[in-house]
Amino acid sequence: MTEPPPRVLLADDQTLVRTGFRMILSADGIDVVAEATNGTEAVEAVRRTRPDVVLMDIRMPEMDGLEATRRILTGAHAHAHGPGTPRVIILTTFDLDRYVYAALSAGASGFLLKDVTPEQLTAAVRTVRTGDALLAPAITRRLVQRFTQRGGDTAALHRDLASLTPRELEVLGLLARGLSNAELATRLHLAETTVKTHVARILAKLGLRDRVQAVIAAYETGLVSAGAHEAAQQPTEQP
Repeated sequence: MTEPPPRVLLADDQTLVRTGFRMILSADGIDVVAEATNGTEAVEAVRRTRPDVVLMDIRMPEMDGLEATRRILTGAHAHAHGPGTPRVIILTTFDLDRYVYAALSAGASGFLLKDVTPEQLTAAVRTVRTGDALLAPAITRRLVQRFTQRGGDTAALHRDLASLTPRELEVLGLLARGLSNAELATRLHLAETTVKTHVARILAKLGLRDRVQAVIAAYETGLVSAGAHEAAQQPTEQP
């Protein structure tokens, strides 16, 4: 039995942007169930249509995308747990650090710039629909720079990380540096299914919703420190 296509809500105040996204998604078999021109409309449309994924602009009138994301996810968690929660991808022309971090902290499952290709856009929708999360490589690099530049104030590990095994800490550290499951499997010489199991256990132990929250936790707790991103690019010796 084939899985039904993702149901998507488009929230952007520019008609041409929404039209372009709708054409791209529809051409790839993705169902656009509603459109919104501001955050207020987006929140209401989510309640009405229950989409799987929301493509959310940041800068919109009446209510911006960050506040709309917070309200959508809070409302979703209040009425449905787990499977009923929509995933939010922030799409914007602005890649300023404060937007990135605010969006992820608000609960977004992904952050992409509007210059992504049609293939990247549809892949992003399908990725977050399955419960995974994504960040554009450029965004991941900016997050790494933001947190590693904080230096000493992230030196101490949060006590919650004590529940993780050494291998889980290693997986979390590499995940936080932007490696996909396939790249993690190659780096650690593990099967991709084993990597997925490790990631699932990390999320469960730390009470995190998805990989984006895991990235934030890794940086905020100091698990990833200055220079670690560059080190992640070097081959590992550990099997």
